[in-house]
Amino acid sequence: MKPARIPRTYSMPGHWAELPWGEYYRDSLEYQIRPWLAKMFGFHLLKIGNLSAEINTESCAISHQVNVAEKGEHVQVRANPLALPFAPRAIDACLLAHTISWSSDPHGLLREVDRVLVDDGWLIMSSFNPFSLIGLGKLMPCRRKCVPYNSRMFTLARQMDWLALLNFEVLHHTNFQVLPWNKQGGKLLSTHLPALGCMQVIVARKRTLPLTLNPQKQHRAKTQLRPAVGATRQYRKP
Repeated sequence: MKPARIPRTYSMPGHWAELPWGEYYRDSLEYQIRPWLAKMFGFHLLKIGNLSAEINTESCAISHQVNVAEKGEHVQVRANPLALPFAPRAIDACLLAHTISWSSDPHGLLREVDRVLVDDGWLIMSSFNPFSLIGLGKLMPCRRKCVPYNSRMFTLARQMDWLALLNFEVLHHTNFQVLPWNKQGGKLLSTHLPALGCMQVIVARKRTLPLTLNPQKQHRAKTQLRPAVGATRQYRKP
C-alpha cells in the first residue's frame, strides 16, 4: 500500500468543467448529499477546495458558508487547507468535494478538519473510486498526467479507517456514477453494481468521548451502603 503522505504537490482543478464529464459528476454528487445537507444545523459551513466551492448547498440550513482554497474565483478565504485559519471547534460542518484527491497529505487534511469542527460536527467528503472505469484509466501511461487520472484515489475502506482513528462516526457511504459519460451514471448498473461507481461519498460526524472525571459521580461511586442490622443474622435463645 502506498503511503498517504507524499512530498509531491498537486494542483487541484479550479472548476468541475475542467474534468471530462465534470458537470455530470457535480450534479450527481449534489443529488447524493442533498438529503444530508437538509439535516445539518449550526452557524458555519466550510467548503474546502475549488470543487467544493461550486457545489450547490442551498438545501443546508447553515446560512454562513465560507469557501476556502489557496486560489480560485469563488474563494472568500485564501489559505492552505493543511493550515486552516480558524479557531478550534469553530465550524459546524465541512465539505471536502474531491479535496483529498489532490492533497499531498490526506491525514493532515483530516486532522485539520477535526481540529476546527465542533463536537458532533458534520463532515462530507467525496473522491474517485480506484476500482472503477476512472481507476482503470489511471493505469494507462498516456492518461496519468491528465485530469482526473492524475488525482489520488483511495478506497472507501481506507478513508473510513482514517476517520475511525479520529473518532468519526460514518453515517453513510456509497459509490455512484458507474458510467462517467452518462448524465444518469447508468441507473441499472448503479442499482446492481454500485461498487463500480466512479464516484464515492462519505458522510460522518465527529464524536468526542468525555475523558474528564465528574467529581460528583466519582464521590457517589465511593459511597458505601451501611449493612442492614440483623437482616441476615440468626439469633438462638439459649
